[in-house]
Amino acid sequence: QVQLVESGGGLVQPGGSLRLSCAASRSIFSFNVMGWYRQAPGKERELVARINKGGSTNYADSVKGRFTISIDNANDKLYLQMNSLKPDDTAVYYCNAVFPGSYWGQGTRVTVSS
Repeated sequence: QVQLVESGGGLVQPGGSLRLSCAASRSIFSFNVMGWYRQAPGKERELVARINKGGSTNYADSVKGRFTISIDNANDKLYLQMNSLKPDDTAVYYCNAVFPGSYWGQGTRVTVSS
């Protein structure tokens, strides 16, 4: 069993930045894919960014150039640096890990509003 705990969400003004963290309960060195998803009110959960074991990344078109996903193997953490935030980025953000077996965190809320 793997536990994932997200943190770093909050309220931020448009144009601001946040860094989300996801702490894993086991070494993430053995993961196959880790990623960030988000779910806005009334919408389906969507992929934001993911990184595979080889370090390759991919991003949703809506966040390319603004968000960066990264891994800290030493501390078993996944990060999402979010810059130039927009109101449309408002959502609950979830960490996902496939080791294999797919695991989800409980989510952290991000609100972008003036």
